[in-house]
Amino acid sequence: MYINITDSETGNNKGSSGQLVNYLEKENRTAFEEERENELWFNNLNRGVTPQEVRVKIDNNIAKLSRNDAKFFLINISPSEKEITYLKEQFGEKGAEEELKKYASFVMDAYARNFKRTGIESSKDLLWYGKLERCRYFHHIDEEVKKGIAQVGQPQEGEQMHIQIIVSRKDITNKIKLSPMNNSRGKNEKHSAKLGQFNRVAFKESGELLFDQMFDYDRLLKETMDYSLIMKNGNPHQKQTAYLLEQLEDKLPNPDKQSFLHIAKKLIKSDNIESEPLFDMANLFIPNFKNNTNSLSSLIESLGGLLPQSQGEDYEEQQFANEIKKKKRKNKGRRPT
Repeated sequence: MYINITDSETGNNKGSSGQLVNYLEKENRTAFEEERENELWFNNLNRGVTPQEVRVKIDNNIAKLSRNDAKFFLINISPSEKEITYLKEQFGEKGAEEELKKYASFVMDAYARNFKRTGIESSKDLLWYGKLERCRYFHHIDEEVKKGIAQVGQPQEGEQMHIQIIVSRKDITNKIKLSPMNNSRGKNEKHSAKLGQFNRVAFKESGELLFDQMFDYDRLLKETMDYSLIMKNGNPHQKQTAYLLEQLEDKLPNPDKQSFLHIAKKLIKSDNIESEPLFDMANLFIPNFKNNTNSLSSLIESLGGLLPQSQGEDYEEQQFANEIKKKKRKNKGRRPT
């Protein structure tokens, strides 16, 4: 799951949202020729919002913002091809689209909570609009275009369904400034109290966790954001640990993978874990995986023993999981408006 926050896909978020809204209407411009209905915008309340309403509402929600202030931000929610295929297998083509929209609303709940501001508790406290897109197109910066394999504007192959969300800099009441580009993580209490805080890494991680728990998706370690960040920015020791954990995971049967993943993600993020004990465990347990199921639980228990003893993060994750389950029960069978 790839989630990203930018100023604007058109490069300017200090003026009107009209240019971006118009750009995100690109698939509707060929809808008639392709004999399909226009894709309307949506939020947590409405599935049939027009582009005109999006532009007017976003552009008018700018009280006390200066000329050079950002007026809105663009959030890109892009499932992997494997995740999209999984959704379509579970819910069908149209069902997958609707489920992805529901998921986007929950992502915006996480976005709101990440500010840790009084009065900003869920997506209902934000002014935002989402647009589902089914295609992606090559840009001049893509390697395929540079190598002459593809042309600018040419559709990319494979499953490309994703959601683009425009969210106002101001909350729904037009009173509170909210910027996901704020780098405060609560260390400066006065600054956080005034401007809030926003941990972009934590927000993206919550989106990944939300997808897995909402759709019962069995994510592999190499599909996680934690793994990608370690392999991109980690030191050689961390990369070695991540690689070994990936090899261990590959030997586990599916019922054990989720317990393993929960521990492995914590291990690769910890600066205090040395990889030597992991190599010892690998040599000890891998030969027994095929015929000894007891070794599987022993391995997971041993890995957990390497972690620093702290339940704070586990408690927060469990609370998050419980909230998702509650919302799934509440929304079960509800028809979108």
